Amino acid sequence: MTINLDHVSRPYDIAELVADPEVAQGFLDEIIAGGDPQEIAEAIGIVARAQGMTTLAKEAGMSRESLYRALSANGNPTLSTLLVVLKAMGFKLSGVERISPA
Repeated sequence: MTINLDHVSRPYDIAELVADPEVAQGFLDEIIAGGDPQEIAEAIGIVARAQGMTTLAKEAGMSRESLYRALSANGNPTLSTLLVVLKAMGFKLSGVERISPA
């Protein structure tokens, strides 16, 4: 019996979609606007995987393992870690929008 592997499906990885920097920017903008810290870290991790974690970790001055851990679904990275990673990916965090009176 021969198995035709041309039609074997695999799980979709959103990192494939955000490999384009403009798509990645829109994706990050949308997630950051939502304001959920865990989702923000995870989204940055997805874009980081799309760009290549090994290279990115080196550019951010971190080990690859630390970067994976910080940006995982259970990670809790510091703001400084997120800013360093964003910069290494070619992005910056900007803008503050007032949503209600203080």
